[in-house]
Amino acid sequence: MIAVAGGKGGSGKTTTTLGLARALSRRGAPVVAADADWDLPNLARLASATDGDREPAADAPTVVDAIRTEGQIRPDRRAPTVLSAPDEPADVDARRILGALAESVPDDSPTLLDCPAGASPDAAAPLRVADRCLLATPLRRAALRDAAKTAALARRLDCLPVGVVAVRAESVPTGVGDLLGCPVLGRIPPAEAEPLASSAVRSAYDDLARRLVDEHGADRWRVA
Repeated sequence: MIAVAGGKGGSGKTTTTLGLARALSRRGAPVVAADADWDLPNLARLASATDGDREPAADAPTVVDAIRTEGQIRPDRRAPTVLSAPDEPADVDARRILGALAESVPDDSPTLLDCPAGASPDAAAPLRVADRCLLATPLRRAALRDAAKTAALARRLDCLPVGVVAVRAESVPTGVGDLLGCPVLGRIPPAEAEPLASSAVRSAYDDLARRLVDEHGADRWRVA
């Protein structure tokens, strides 16, 4: 389980979670992408808006729905299984629910968690449950500073950063990996209003998926 984490809102976590999930799916992996940002849930909405409106976001199964199914969750290899936030997030324990999700997904299926922003207490729950985290950040000074705080929190919770992806970036300066204490695994170029509609952005996520598999999932995940 990989927690996609970063600094403040707008750092590209949700787009990276979905873009990476779809890239892994294009490699034949049975992917689960779950919204762990229950105060500002956007993952299912983004998936619906960028998927030809095949299924309204309101009809996407929640994380709680998924763990109530009998036996293991069976992700589809043709497209990511996207799970939305609970209908009543205040009534459930995030750490328990996300832990149950980890137990319900087959070990060889990549699971991505779209985390809350920053290093808040809400961000701690997915970081406690995930095996590793992927940092998503723009390259602005304030954003990098916030990403470094998130990386420090992740390390305290034994969720080591597997790498960083620079979003909306023309290039990545030397030293970003050193600042965040992990390798730069990808660079997502700037795009128009809908990044996931851009062929250049999709190609960048394909490259990120390849590098993430090489770095972390080669012996864990079922990928082509």
